[in-house]
Amino acid sequence: MSTETVTIEKLGAQGDGIASNAGGPVYVPFSLPGEMVAIARVKSHGTIMSIAAPSPDRQEPPCRHFGPDGVNGTCGGCTLQHLADGPYRAFKRQLVVDALKSKGLTPDVGEIVPAHPGERRRVVFAARRTEKDMLIGFNQAESHHIVAIEECPISSPGIVARLPAIKAIAASLATSAEPFRIAVLETLSGLDLAVDEIKKLSDPQRRKAIETVLGLRGIARVTLNGEILVEPAKPIIDFDGVEVSPPAGGFAQATKPAEEAMAELVLAHVGKAKRIADLFAGAGTFSLRLARIGRVHAVEAEATALAALDQAARKTQGLKPVSVEKRDLFRRPLMTQEFKPYDAVVFDPPRAGAEFQCRELARSAVKKIAAVSCNPLTLARDLAILVEGGYRITGVTPIDQFLWTSHVEVVATLAK
Repeated sequence: MSTETVTIEKLGAQGDGIASNAGGPVYVPFSLPGEMVAIARVKSHGTIMSIAAPSPDRQEPPCRHFGPDGVNGTCGGCTLQHLADGPYRAFKRQLVVDALKSKGLTPDVGEIVPAHPGERRRVVFAARRTEKDMLIGFNQAESHHIVAIEECPISSPGIVARLPAIKAIAASLATSAEPFRIAVLETLSGLDLAVDEIKKLSDPQRRKAIETVLGLRGIARVTLNGEILVEPAKPIIDFDGVEVSPPAGGFAQATKPAEEAMAELVLAHVGKAKRIADLFAGAGTFSLRLARIGRVHAVEAEATALAALDQAARKTQGLKPVSVEKRDLFRRPLMTQEFKPYDAVVFDPPRAGAEFQCRELARSAVKKIAAVSCNPLTLARDLAILVEGGYRITGVTPIDQFLWTSHVEVVATLAK
């Protein structure tokens, strides 16, 4: 370890400040461009010891768990609470601009749709039993140390209010001092908790855990390693008037405002299309909304998500026909000729993107495409494939869903 003073030149893609020295870039978390900071450096990583002159863009962190001075944050849930709103939003928009530019794409990129405190309905906590207590919180950056939290400004009030209940459930399930995960989704009928990485419970432990859950208010379901432990109420989420019971531990957009912003952009672009393919459809975030416009073919690899989508479509009146297909689009993408019936295609893949699917789609005659992504780099690659195939990018909108982090969602629209 060495101690030195560096000047921060810019923010990197992960939100760390970057300085240069003779050995190459040095990454300094919780620093901001223009700041001269004294750091303790280990290889290319610097820890701030002091700041000679704080940036005018530095602000007081809203959450006490982030760190007392916004310099050495403790809770690993957020990385950018120390950056003022305007520069923070500009940074996230620029991530999208730079990713597109890296693939030779220079479309107009809209202003970012902002996120706000208290919007997160889906949060993943780390948990571990200690000799004295049950820890519930987030892993400190680059560490297995769990920072216990008593507040969380990004999370919905419904989740924060039930932190004691979540802690009680975790305590009833913990069989050792090994850490485990609790994914929490706030639904219309209560919290849906998916607990993973816990060894099999004995029968007495199961009974104790079930009794604990049933004695608490506001808990809809608890699953353990993918299996339902207890379900006092069927979890329900709403997709613009269509009620869906999501699969245990299944994917859901982290905030409802971001989901609605994405859906609004997708639906506006699709317009009056009569036949629509929704790829990587999940439990129907877009499919069930699109079914108010035209016939939808929803393709998804996860059987439980597809079943939830199908059931919701069948029981909801006023929708156009929705067909479903279980298919791994990474291994078996829709082929070019399979797109002939469709006027529009929507795809929302995992972070890896949809490279091979886009190669087939690029050769199709589909008039409109809406691409939704949580990874600007793989989105840029996929858009470049479509542009090379003759598509024109008509819009790019960044959407902030993970407040005070470097993650950014994007909706891009294309036409041929």
